[in-house]
Amino acid sequence: MKGKRPISLLSAMAAALLMAGCGGAVGPDSAPAGGSAAGGFPVTLSNCGVKTTYEHPPRRAVSLNQHATEVMLALGLQESMVGTAYLDDRVLPQYREAYEGIKVLAKEYPSFETLLAAEPDFAYGGFGDTFDQQEGRGRGALAKAGVSSYLNIEECPSGPVTMTTMDQEIRNVARIFGVADRGERELGKLHRALDGVEGRLAGVTPVKVFVYDSGDKTAFTAGGGGVGNEMIRRAGGVNLFGDLDKSFGDVSFEQVAERAPEVIVIYDYGDMPAEDKKRFLLSNPALKDTPAVRNKRFAVLPLSSTVLGVRVPSGVESLARQLHPERFR
Repeated sequence: MKGKRPISLLSAMAAALLMAGCGGAVGPDSAPAGGSAAGGFPVTLSNCGVKTTYEHPPRRAVSLNQHATEVMLALGLQESMVGTAYLDDRVLPQYREAYEGIKVLAKEYPSFETLLAAEPDFAYGGFGDTFDQQEGRGRGALAKAGVSSYLNIEECPSGPVTMTTMDQEIRNVARIFGVADRGERELGKLHRALDGVEGRLAGVTPVKVFVYDSGDKTAFTAGGGGVGNEMIRRAGGVNLFGDLDKSFGDVSFEQVAERAPEVIVIYDYGDMPAEDKKRFLLSNPALKDTPAVRNKRFAVLPLSSTVLGVRVPSGVESLARQLHPERFR
């Protein structure tokens, strides 16, 4: 996982992009730039403070983090991928065959040398630490090596993260690769799933929800700045810590008790299984009088379903079924 000093790539890769600093996140200039090139290129995107012009679709892409990988596979881009890394769960069944044809560069983040050895012209990251400068794989270092980069826009929101943000994420990637039509087809499927849940939950009374990600001294929970907050709302709940102005944050268990959650949603990942998290919460003295603990009401979502990507609608449905099972009988 340790990044090293940048090394050179084939000089032809440098033609893949033109980069300059940019202060904004995704905004009006995130649409394809005007031009007469075939297929709608060049395309210019402003992404998390980096403005990039793509003269043609990337041909040797690397995806880093599960939700980035699955967005690319959902768009049918496996033939343009030379590497992938860092899964939290098994790839969705519908993408598994395509995924198995792509080289896995590392279990977690590859070193900078390993990344560049794949000779990529594009790197798609899911989390802010994907492009960690201290690890040597910052976006500036990649650009100097001739590799353009794109970061999931949940990491740099310009406002609330909603399903409109999901749409923008998928459209941005589709435009970069010149497959806007595939992006629209994928969004059609995702929104049909969301519409189905909305119909089932019409008129439902929202349930008070606390998200438990991790932590024993304090609770690391979902705030109001990430897509998890929107997922809870669409699943017929209200996030008790939606007033935190970031995607995740630490709160005390006493604060959790004061807000009296009716359901605790466990994010399932890593070395501590959901059942172990549940046992910890049930035995926590600070939570013993909360309705969720008294009634043993828990819901579980895999972490990969709670970040901005193609799993979000199915995650909303899964959570809705757990919060309001009577609406799905």
